[in-house]
Amino acid sequence: MSELEFSPPLSGRGRGWYRGDCHVHSVVSSGGELTPEQLVADARAAGLDFLAATEHNTSETHGAWSRHVGDDLLVILGQEVVTRTGHWLALGIPSGQVVDWRYGVRDNMIDRHLEKVHRAGGLCVAAHPHAPYPSGTFMYPYQGFDVVEVWNGQWSSDVPWQADNEAALAEWGRSLAADIHQGRWRPAIGNSDTHLEDQIAVPHTVVLAEELRADEILAGIRAGRSWITESVAVELFFTVSAGDQSAGIGERLEASDEPAVARVDVRGVPSGTVSFHTEQGMVHRASLTCSGSDAVEWPISAADSAFIRIEVRHPEGHMAALSNPILLT
Repeated sequence: MSELEFSPPLSGRGRGWYRGDCHVHSVVSSGGELTPEQLVADARAAGLDFLAATEHNTSETHGAWSRHVGDDLLVILGQEVVTRTGHWLALGIPSGQVVDWRYGVRDNMIDRHLEKVHRAGGLCVAAHPHAPYPSGTFMYPYQGFDVVEVWNGQWSSDVPWQADNEAALAEWGRSLAADIHQGRWRPAIGNSDTHLEDQIAVPHTVVLAEELRADEILAGIRAGRSWITESVAVELFFTVSAGDQSAGIGERLEASDEPAVARVDVRGVPSGTVSFHTEQGMVHRASLTCSGSDAVEWPISAADSAFIRIEVRHPEGHMAALSNPILLT
């Protein structure tokens, strides 16, 4: 391991890494205390490039956002669909569309509503699957959903990583090997679930997209070209390379006679740890220096695992960042 001057890909108007929060509520949602104008100001102050408006079972604010945003901030229209047996996010729906929520897992209705969102070009996210309150725990099968929200910040007052997040991450991590083998894996996403001041962007998702447009951001999330972090102070760059070939987060590295090396560059987590995870579980963990600017490498091959992903934690064990997998063929 060595210290380095960290130089991640720069975000710009074009292909780049964009930071966004895809689970945000205003005053029209139960428990929400902020107006759209306040949320937009907070998103800019937090260094976000995009947010998704996800009010509870309503499209009431869909027409309000355009008055407050510009080229520097994208707002994706959506909804948090609050059903009797779990919540899910419909992202990228048309203005004014409301997804029905009046059902539970026993009604066998979820698939038809997922299909409506997909037909509109939208993305379906299983929200906070282990939320510790009635109806918040996600009781539907993940089949039909595009993404799983493994990190939700709503109940994280001073520490943006709680037991329900740990449970959601463990469940998602255990399913990766089988899902990748079957050719249909669901990326992870992290959002603040903002209702109150100072919650936005804690955590948020960093997405590789071709443009700062709703369809391109959603395409990046759907493909798993993303990682999750608690703060804009944290930077992450993760690749697997073999010879002259290289793959990044959400991409696939084809088999090669050359030995492959997974490398993670991280900044902003002084004295923390970085761990590498495969279908065998955690295979390597290394300590980061007090500078918080480090590079860690680990050898890997398709014979070892069909994927590799990383987690970065603070010294006390709370999550600072985690990645979607890089696939190995």
